[in-house]
Amino acid sequence: MGLFKRLQEEAPCTVEVSHTFDSLHAHVRFDNGAVIHPGDEVLVHGAPVMAPYGSIITENRTATITRATPLERLWTRMTGDFEFMELCEFSFSEEVTL
Repeated sequence: MGLFKRLQEEAPCTVEVSHTFDSLHAHVRFDNGAVIHPGDEVLVHGAPVMAPYGSIITENRTATITRATPLERLWTRMTGDFEFMELCEFSFSEEVTL
């Protein structure tokens, strides 16, 4: 692994998109067992998967995983908690505040 060079690898994957009353999600599972680490980037190839309401679509695709350098991985781990805390600044409730 290069200290400053980002490595890329191709991985077969399964994409599942759900657009139902119970669930609205999109998941990618790597069929070769690849694991994503902090700072890595994933690009799934192909046209966007559009699931009409009430359906779940599963497709086999190929993804390119761009691995973070050790420095990028360290930076992501160090700053990730701060970015998470930005999400925690907001709350959603049914209560009306006056």
